[in-house]
Amino acid sequence: VQLQASGGGLVQAGGSLRLSCAASGSIFSINVMAWYRQAPGKQRELVSLVTSSGSTNYADSVKGRFTISRDNAKNTVYLQMNSLKPEDTAVYYCNAIGTAGGYWGQGTQVTVSS
Repeated sequence: VQLQASGGGLVQAGGSLRLSCAASGSIFSINVMAWYRQAPGKQRELVSLVTSSGSTNYADSVKGRFTISRDNAKNTVYLQMNSLKPEDTAVYYCNAIGTAGGYWGQGTQVTVSS
């Protein structure tokens, strides 16, 4: 499974960004797709995930502001980020968990200016 993330950038506080992660390869094996983030000097943390059945989960810090979704026809997962805060600044990573293990995409930088 290969994951290609895109959509990061620089935005002012209160703004919005949408991240995309396109999966290719043995995508039939994917059960869960997720977004993680890692800020400088901090551990990587789970932001949100969506299961193959459509169930979602969010970190408390992003609930009500971020929305994860998946387009099965395009094998793509999205993270819509609204009301962005400077503390959302991080490198965001796409992750997929399948029957054969876990996979990571390259990171995409999100910078929120105050």
